[in-house]
Amino acid sequence: MNTSTTLSTNSIRNVAIIAHVDHGKTTLVDALLRQSKTKLGKEFTETSELIMDNNDLEKERGITIFSKNASVNWKGTKINIIDTPGHADFGGEVERVLKMADGVLLLVDAKEGPMPQTRFVLKKALEMKHKVVVVINKIDKPDARIEYVINKTLDLFLELGADEETALFPTVYSSGKHGKAGLETDLSKMDDISPVFDAILKHIPAPADDISKPLQILITNTIYDNFKGRIATGRVYSGTVKMGQEVAHINREGHIKKFRLTSLLGFEGLERVNIGEAHAGDIIALSGIPDITIGETIADPINSIALPVLDIEESTVRMNFGVNASPFAGREGEFKTARQIRERLFKAAEADVALKVEDGLSGDLIVSGRGELHLAILIERLRREGYEFQVGKPQVIEKMENGKLMTPYEKVAIEVPEDMSGTVMQKMGLRHGELLDMNTENGIVYLLFVIATKEFFGYRSQFMTDTKGLGILSSSFMEYRPDSGTKFERQNGSLVVFEGGITKLYALTGAQNRGTLFVGPGTEVYEGQVIGMNSRGDDIKINVCKEKQQTNHRSSGEGTSEHFNSPKIMSLENAIEYIDDSELVEVTPKNIRIRKADLNSKF
Repeated sequence: MNTSTTLSTNSIRNVAIIAHVDHGKTTLVDALLRQSKTKLGKEFTETSELIMDNNDLEKERGITIFSKNASVNWKGTKINIIDTPGHADFGGEVERVLKMADGVLLLVDAKEGPMPQTRFVLKKALEMKHKVVVVINKIDKPDARIEYVINKTLDLFLELGADEETALFPTVYSSGKHGKAGLETDLSKMDDISPVFDAILKHIPAPADDISKPLQILITNTIYDNFKGRIATGRVYSGTVKMGQEVAHINREGHIKKFRLTSLLGFEGLERVNIGEAHAGDIIALSGIPDITIGETIADPINSIALPVLDIEESTVRMNFGVNASPFAGREGEFKTARQIRERLFKAAEADVALKVEDGLSGDLIVSGRGELHLAILIERLRREGYEFQVGKPQVIEKMENGKLMTPYEKVAIEVPEDMSGTVMQKMGLRHGELLDMNTENGIVYLLFVIATKEFFGYRSQFMTDTKGLGILSSSFMEYRPDSGTKFERQNGSLVVFEGGITKLYALTGAQNRGTLFVGPGTEVYEGQVIGMNSRGDDIKINVCKEKQQTNHRSSGEGTSEHFNSPKIMSLENAIEYIDDSELVEVTPKNIRIRKADLNSKF
């Protein structure tokens, strides 16, 4: 067994890195890992990119979804770096990560400044009284505006109620791409990334945990291992834990059971390594407790005191998951039975505290999450694992308070070129969005709205079309408010397949005048499948499988004047946003299809 000597709490720093999507957080962490000559693990080489975002979905979307731990040794101090999700929908992950840290690095883009999702995580960090070091990243950008960004960051601290000491934050300037940092803004005077490490050692406090007190470990993450069973990751808040010792597991209800640890692991670089013991302040992983879940406590078997259970923000959106019941059911998925889907969803809920799964009345499952993106990521993960199922339209979770119906509201921040701002304001107005703030800088308009979550559904894909991909939109849950009674209905009906078969170019060319098509020629479709959006408000059935009638006569130019427009291929998010209450999305490893819930409906 590899026994690593554990450092005293004074020579440990636990730091979380928080930033908005695409502000270079993962790139900076990579630079820190490389410069400290950290052991990266077997799957990484010197030329690997984005070490921390090693999940396929994270690489594709350019966002961090699952928090991860890395550990580096710098000047005799062990620095545990915890990467946090930058998206508000992954609030469950964020909350747990901050419980493990004593301070945070707040990474801000030198051009864009602090963004709404930065606000979400920073608010949590300030509530926990964490020390914050601000890193102004991407200072090598030609349009960097460092003074403006620092002022905006200070405004954000004050807005979130930071005290005077916290608001006087230390600042480091960096370029994660070049692997350089410094206390001044001049890139040419920077040698390497070490000023970031030095700032961590100087400003982030060492853990104040007490080794002499009875053992307490707060569990913040769990994963399943085929050999070790459930591996729980957490922070030792007090006492000492040794490999093979007996411990008490205190669950959410306060029930205590005793178990013996079968393994004790520490972090070296990105790898978990066997250790003999760990002390207060350490971040560790352990196994031997079969039914432990996130937010629970492992304590001393004789003097068992529970830590406060992690309080996670409530879910605001739910969707129905069910067995695929389309005519193409069972063709493309490896896992397609109700039992397999149910087991996988409950397993996902164990690993993600912000996700709730419950049995529905009609045999389907109701899955609740923090937002559309949260649930869309879950669906995409299942699809890639070989699952086949169907999902309904996202619904907001409303509740009654003092006899009033309360509905969730979101804060939506938008950046668009000036000439497109009118369209955005018009569309948000149709959805009863309330404009809170608006300002213009360098031809870019910054808009801030408050809008009911249920009226905001479906706007993201519309926004991308309206702004030709040049706009930036981000949203985060704000609060529950009394329901205004207004509702935004989809303006367009659907084009529905009249007769199953293989789509023909001749039929599609005729059908494209009715609206926007989602499929091209040579695609197998079934009756009741939605293959396009009608340009009018009602649903219509169309035959897209009919062939051109053959005759003995042909004129020389016949057929050459017909042009078939490229279909709009619907991504998973687009499909989920598009459907109404009468439709479902069929999800398989190979295809995303939209269909009517009642395939034989007459309309």
